[in-house]
Amino acid sequence: MSTIDEVKSRMKESLEAVRREFSTIRTGKATPSILDTVRVEAYGGRVPLNQVASVNTPESTLLMVQPFDRSLIPDIERAILQADLGLNPSNDGAVIRIPIPPLTEERRREYVKVLTKMAEEGRVSVRHARRDGNDEIKALVKEGELSDDEGRRAQEEIQRLTDQFIGRIDEALEVKEKEIMTV
Repeated sequence: MSTIDEVKSRMKESLEAVRREFSTIRTGKATPSILDTVRVEAYGGRVPLNQVASVNTPESTLLMVQPFDRSLIPDIERAILQADLGLNPSNDGAVIRIPIPPLTEERRREYVKVLTKMAEEGRVSVRHARRDGNDEIKALVKEGELSDDEGRRAQEEIQRLTDQFIGRIDEALEVKEKEIMTV
């Protein structure tokens, strides 16, 4: 049934979106995805950092940003500071080094709150997919394209998928929370 496939696809997209958002929250270890939200003022517009520089991690507590065009170094530094990630970049004229400071207990708790909010947005998105799918099934039953029993089975399948994807979001939250709270 295409309705169930569509609902499952939307739920998968919600789960992936939550995982992507989780990867932007720093854990005290340097990962290039921390800078995914940084937009640099360059070439007449605001572009993602990864389009004007390469980002790598030579050490677990250091990010190194290598601009493709050295004239963009001040713009990249400004963008990193304005992104409000709590990072202080420094450059030597060729590369930008960003030390990743250890997280304080207070900061860890703030991040957990942010993660919880992101997870709840993901759950809401999954529930929206469920609601839309159920509405579509009800319409098909009303039009006579599906029998009452088939409609009920389809709604039960949609509920099973909802529980499954909300469970996956909760698991991802638990893993990321543990990662952040580990000192």
